Amino acid sequence: MKLEDLAGLRFTYDDVGSTQYDETPEGYHRLEYRERIGEGDEVFQRAADALLTWRMHRGAGIPVTATATPPQVGTDSLARLGPGMLIRRLRTQVGLPVPCRVVWVVNEPDRIGFAYGTLEGHPEAGEESFLITRDPDGIHATVRAYSRPATWYTHLAGPITRKAQHYAATRYTAALRRLAA
Repeated sequence: MKLEDLAGLRFTYDDVGSTQYDETPEGYHRLEYRERIGEGDEVFQRAADALLTWRMHRGAGIPVTATATPPQVGTDSLARLGPGMLIRRLRTQVGLPVPCRVVWVVNEPDRIGFAYGTLEGHPEAGEESFLITRDPDGIHATVRAYSRPATWYTHLAGPITRKAQHYAATRYTAALRRLAA
């Protein structure tokens, strides 16, 4: 699967955009992970830049390509799950493809982020959002998702896929903390 192949793919779920309203559709597993990544305007701007240039993903060890930077509604992205460090060194299309499409974007003075939804061929069905917020107690990164298995192997893996999703969320926020420092 290549990035240019994603244009004709459909979403694998019906409730597109629900993460924007903090809604979890019935039958989906919910994940919310929030972490303080620093304080001050510079941290906010550097974190926003890392998020909107896809460096957060790469910094978390997830190689990704996208049709637009910064993301906008309709931007397609193709990540690869697998041995991230090896993939980056080889610069090959190795790993399980995870195709997504951006479904909403927010760019406000104290809140920047976006969400993407899964496309046909993704091992899960659902949506994931990434937000950087400026709050009275500092700058926070929040990963919110809802998902359910879309393939026989993710269904079979059960709780392991939820643990992997939580692990990815911790890697995303750690990458933002590091890139914003």
